[in-house]
Amino acid sequence: MPLVEVTASGLHCERGGFTIDPWKPVPFALITHAHGDHARPDSERYLGAAPGKDVLARRVAADVETIPFGEVRRLGDVNVSFHPAGHVLGSAQIRIDDGNEVWVVSGDYKRAPDPTCRPWEVVPCDVFITEATFALPIYRWSPPRVVLEEIRSWWRGNAAAGKASILYCYILGKAQRLLAELRALGDLPEDVAYVHGALEPMNALYRDAGVALLETKKIADVERKDWAGQLILAPPSVRRSPWLRRFKDHEAALVSGWMQVRGTRRGRGLSRGFVLSDHADWPNLVRTIEESGAKKVLCTHGFSDTLARFLREERGLDASALTTEFLGEEGAELARS
Repeated sequence: MPLVEVTASGLHCERGGFTIDPWKPVPFALITHAHGDHARPDSERYLGAAPGKDVLARRVAADVETIPFGEVRRLGDVNVSFHPAGHVLGSAQIRIDDGNEVWVVSGDYKRAPDPTCRPWEVVPCDVFITEATFALPIYRWSPPRVVLEEIRSWWRGNAAAGKASILYCYILGKAQRLLAELRALGDLPEDVAYVHGALEPMNALYRDAGVALLETKKIADVERKDWAGQLILAPPSVRRSPWLRRFKDHEAALVSGWMQVRGTRRGRGLSRGFVLSDHADWPNLVRTIEESGAKKVLCTHGFSDTLARFLREERGLDASALTTEFLGEEGAELARS
């Protein structure tokens, strides 16, 4: 029996008595990170990585137990530890060791630098369960600094034209990364960003965790009629909603890896898209798998079949796709908008 199997409830480790990122309630859930397709409510018990404790507790609306990165916990007949995944605050890979074989479940991950979370850590293993959200050669990211400078220039141009700038971004992870990166970049048109109310609770939790963000103010708490020159962050779900009418003359852009494909941007009626993803691009997916040393690779969500076929045909690995309910938060948010 393999250490981890796909069951009706999720990725289950029978010998450890736990399920990883279950999509149905289970007695004991180990969570890689707090995005909604990985962290769902109503399980009896949760275990996650310590840096993401408060974010995870808010997402599942329950008390959660956490352990520091790298600490080994004996669960049933296996040893388990959490290691940085570089995706969002507290995101982790989960390492499972039965003494004969080591499995690593990656969750979602990226290799690009991000001031809001611990960077990816290579964890050698025999079997690697990897995400495949952007597993096509077309997905190759520019350095984050280049994209942030593009956003700053766009904001400046809109301010000069008397327009507000609206950035659509996911509530957990992307919004906080933008606020941290822009603060560090400096030389901005304004020293504050205005945010939709749905973003501010997560901003507060990131600040409580010691992450420095650009100052923010909730739109609902501000009385103003002229939004020219201001930066507004909002979830993609408010696009085309009456909420936007208050900003009058404005330009809107979505920040997402999906903006790499121009047709995606045009299909959503956006004037601009910025390619800044919290997932690994094609070269870094391949690099990460190679660095893991795994001889067997299981690919989940996104372009899992494409990645598995490449690994078999071009790298000679035992690779296949796993059918799961993971969407990747960028894809899930776009589907809802």
